[in-house]
Amino acid sequence: MIPFLDMKAPYEELREELDAAVNRVVSSGWYILGQEVEAFEQAFADYCGAGHCIGTANGLDALHLALRAMDVGPGDEVIVPSNTYIATWLSVSQCGATPIPVEPIATTYNLDPERIEAAITARTKVILPVHLYGQPADMDAILAVARKYGLRVLEDAAQAHGARYKGRRVGAHGDVVAWSFYPGKNLGALGDAGGVTTDSAELADRIRVLRNYGSRVKYVNESQGYNSRLDPIHAAVLQVKLKHLDAWNARRAALAQRYIRELADTGLTLPEVPSWAEPSWHLFVVAHPQREALQRQLDKAGVGSLIHYPIPPHKQEAYGGEQDGVDRFPLASRMANEVLSLPLGPHLQMSQATFVAESIRRWAGER
Repeated sequence: MIPFLDMKAPYEELREELDAAVNRVVSSGWYILGQEVEAFEQAFADYCGAGHCIGTANGLDALHLALRAMDVGPGDEVIVPSNTYIATWLSVSQCGATPIPVEPIATTYNLDPERIEAAITARTKVILPVHLYGQPADMDAILAVARKYGLRVLEDAAQAHGARYKGRRVGAHGDVVAWSFYPGKNLGALGDAGGVTTDSAELADRIRVLRNYGSRVKYVNESQGYNSRLDPIHAAVLQVKLKHLDAWNARRAALAQRYIRELADTGLTLPEVPSWAEPSWHLFVVAHPQREALQRQLDKAGVGSLIHYPIPPHKQEAYGGEQDGVDRFPLASRMANEVLSLPLGPHLQMSQATFVAESIRRWAGER
């Protein structure tokens, strides 16, 4: 059996370091915020080339608090990709604002900068691109549109830890960058965790206050905030794993290149990486009109795979579905019907990736 992602292997590789980090927190007697959180925030800000990092309870909260810090609220609109995990949309809705979907570039799955301008109205306040699957969106083009219309930019980098755009790590291109440290991410905690990075001291301060009940001084609440704080145990674990992130991403990249070489003539649509992008390779996503048949074949071969994502947000019941039967975002729908994520992670063996590719080649040859 080849699992989609081996969740135990990172712990086994770093057992001594991780155990020591967790024991340090447990024995400290300090379990909310404090030095461990501050140390990770500084380390991750430095890693991303950002001025500030603020740890939050999860990635959705990171998005939501960033929008709140930028005064997004009822009556406002936020431009989002039509092709993304629903958390991107939910963060907007939680502010009382309206997500305005824009279709992606067909070859990269990321928000298409050339379609953004047509979606802007007098109510638009923020553009929210997603670095989907770990591949950076075209930030210069997106920022050019934002500057033209005086809009803010919030990046959803939940899958892009360590990715680079034009040689610079993702983390401070837009006004704020939101991160998830969910266990399955390239940089994952032991449970739900998140954070934001920014070069804006003002936005960083507002987010720090919002995450802590709207308070900077105990029992003094200057705003109606939230309880969304990164736990010290997660922060200590993330400090350990951050030191290994680049090496783990390099393993992912090598596996991705093996897949690209060995799947070149199978009829699958493979990831297309622009010359200016260095993905984190959080996922290796292929596409095929007969996706279900391919997934069944992989399952028979003992190969795990997942669909990211089977139902686009605009078709979810949470957003009303297709009440009139008209699909207004056909690119997102087509992607949802065709994409399949193959096993990829820093602990997948090259021989296992070769077996996955061979299984796909056999399937392609039998069609």
